[in-house]
Amino acid sequence: MESPLPPETALASLAWQIELGATEAIGDAPVNRYELPEKSAKPAAKPDTATATPVSPAAKAEADPLAAATAAAAVAPTLDALRAALAAYPHCDLRRGARNLVFCDGHPAARLMIIGEAPGRDEDIQGKPFVGRAGQLLDRMFDAIGLSRGSETPEAALYISNILPWRPPQNRDPNADEIAMMRPFMARHVELADPEMIVLMGNISCEAGLGKRGITRLRGQWTEAYGKPALPMFHPAYLLRTPSAKREAWADLLALKARLAGRA
Repeated sequence: MESPLPPETALASLAWQIELGATEAIGDAPVNRYELPEKSAKPAAKPDTATATPVSPAAKAEADPLAAATAAAAVAPTLDALRAALAAYPHCDLRRGARNLVFCDGHPAARLMIIGEAPGRDEDIQGKPFVGRAGQLLDRMFDAIGLSRGSETPEAALYISNILPWRPPQNRDPNADEIAMMRPFMARHVELADPEMIVLMGNISCEAGLGKRGITRLRGQWTEAYGKPALPMFHPAYLLRTPSAKREAWADLLALKARLAGRA
């Protein structure tokens, strides 16, 4: 191959390279350093799935908050174990700002289970659901139909819990992710307590148990949640803000009393 340079220039360039120590050729053909390399048409190699390390179901569950909640709740054999599983659940950030985990109150063998929304300030301090002003109204409401959280007789007792066991900051509504994370725990809670029927107090409880909101439309209509007959009712906090709704709440209490007595 002829050099594109004049002979004298090529000889001078060769002499200069020899002076620099380049005394040995490493290729039989000249290389054009300004030429772009051709793109390879060979497709990229696919990962070897046969030798890839499989991800265990436990590892997948740990990485997915909902799967982790489902797995933790499913293996809890008792209410105490479920409480411990909730306390150990790391994925809900509400726990970081709460003083106490609020799990339950009342008689665990009660015929009726009340499911509220989330703890407030007083509940967070005492570690029990419905102990503030709304809780005092709830006690008076159910006392009027012969039911009490303090009763030692399951037939006259209440068992009370909340969808969220930790107080949200500034008592804000729980978001959809927080409700979804807690739903497996509540489903297991109902399964272990095994009440005859449930009261869903407020919109958050209805969203978790029924997958929908609209308490003014849902209240007073018997439905099913967590595999149990369920009655949506106004939350006592709403009744404190809207006293005119107490008439509907009283009608719901009477319907509940009739159902418990076997007359509905």
